Amino acid sequence: MSENEVPNRPEAREAPRTHRVAVIGGDGIGPEVLAEALKVVSAAGVELSTTYYDLGADHYLSTGEVLDDETLARLKSEDAILLGAVGPPIGSSSVPSGLLERGLLLRLRFELDLYVNLRPFVGTPGSVAPRSDFVVVRENTEGPYAGEGGFLRKGTPQEVATQGSVNTRHGVERCVRFAFALAESRPRRHLTLVHKTNVLQFAGDLWSRAFAAVAADYPGVETSYQHVDAACIYLVERADRFGVIVTDNLFGDILTDLAGAITGGIGLAASANLNPARTTPSLFEPVHGAAHDIAGTGAANPLAAIRSAAMMLEYLNELDAAKRIEASVLDLQADTTYWSNTWSTAGVGDAIAERV
Repeated sequence: MSENEVPNRPEAREAPRTHRVAVIGGDGIGPEVLAEALKVVSAAGVELSTTYYDLGADHYLSTGEVLDDETLARLKSEDAILLGAVGPPIGSSSVPSGLLERGLLLRLRFELDLYVNLRPFVGTPGSVAPRSDFVVVRENTEGPYAGEGGFLRKGTPQEVATQGSVNTRHGVERCVRFAFALAESRPRRHLTLVHKTNVLQFAGDLWSRAFAAVAADYPGVETSYQHVDAACIYLVERADRFGVIVTDNLFGDILTDLAGAITGGIGLAASANLNPARTTPSLFEPVHGAAHDIAGTGAANPLAAIRSAAMMLEYLNELDAAKRIEASVLDLQADTTYWSNTWSTAGVGDAIAERV
């Protein structure tokens, strides 16, 4: 499969009986929500050969390592990676700020070339945007997160800090092409580019030109453009205007958290970090964080992890199982008792497994 094909629309082929999946439970509620996700996958009739990897804050504190080369090599041999959550408790000084984000999450994105961060959003009853159904395609390996920059005279009154934004034609165009192919596959066939072209004249110009060039190959896709600040307003006021959004790494990070908040809460937000070329495994994770304050209480919502697992199954060509899990999640969310806040983590997992 070429890198320009849509990875969650795999080639027609018979799915293998067993898939090799790396499971990184991580910290806090991570292991709890992944346990429910794996329960649902099993109930859907998909057989996984799972290997558990001890990575995250606790692993760093016990070993002094975040992700060693040997473990990275083992992860590269898997078919997919399912991640729960990583991070120390909020306010903890035991793990240097940003160490896990850079040393684990960003390293996996860069080393595995997971250049598409895919986040679907469907509005839930009672949310700010209950009728919304849109997808954000976030470029995942460039922008400010590429790490270009540094300090001059650090710690002095004359200190200078620079943080560059890396945007390559190759990186931008492959992300934009993915977004066009995805938009073409959806009923509405609409794609919005979000950037800040009036101020970020160099990066914005590159994104705009790449977008226009790829658009010529997709005449059936309607296109539009929004500055990122305007897009934030429209997400709150009229999220149903969006079909697919494509944007850069930093803007995508911010927009997707806002999108989660307006469609039912970040606890429902699933994501896929994709290598469309399939030269390495793709990674699937809920984006709600480790939530140490509720770990072990049975109060964590596993729906984001379950939906992330469904995205993984779609990537693995287990299309029927993925559709049944997604339908079961929507069915549960339509149940008024679900919103009573009396459901336990395992209870939600059981309810989805029974529906599947």
